[in-house]
Amino acid sequence: MEKDKIKGIIEAILFASGKIVTLDELSMSLEMDKKEIANIIEEMKEEYKNANRGIEIVYVNNGYTISSKKEYHEYIYQIIDKRAKPNLSQAALEVLSIIAYNPKITRAEIENIRGVSSDASIYRLLEHNLIEEAGKLDLPGKPMSYKVTEEFLKKFGLNTLEDLPELPKYKVDENQQIVIDDIVLENKEENNKEGE
Repeated sequence: MEKDKIKGIIEAILFASGKIVTLDELSMSLEMDKKEIANIIEEMKEEYKNANRGIEIVYVNNGYTISSKKEYHEYIYQIIDKRAKPNLSQAALEVLSIIAYNPKITRAEIENIRGVSSDASIYRLLEHNLIEEAGKLDLPGKPMSYKVTEEFLKKFGLNTLEDLPELPKYKVDENQQIVIDDIVLENKEENNKEGE
């Protein structure tokens, strides 16, 4: 089969599926080697990048999907969704980041970290399909745990959770409280070294 036809088939599958498609699924459909398909997809990604196209192929969580380019979101949004633009509150963003960095975390653990109730934020994140239930833990009361979704990875432009930025290092005192003075001092020392 010609490479252009293969590219067309891959594009059609990714577009029509509306979900993340794995290399195994593409390999079965095309009856081709996974490595060869991966190479063709990389070529397609470069072509989309260089051709001022409105779409791109995105690798997310061990699979591929077609997505509109981020820079065109404001134009698409006006046509597709006439509702008010959804904004996440600061509290919801805090809960989302806690879940992203701590997959399979319970509501009680989230609230212990934040020090306040997080029910409303969790419901909002579930509603926006940014988090999902990860199953009940084998603890007293069988609490539900949460993890981020593939939609979260897609919206934030991440391939996997390993692509999250590294958290800053901090010190904890005997009361398990972060020692801010040491962080400030370390930052000053680093800035002084850079200025030399």
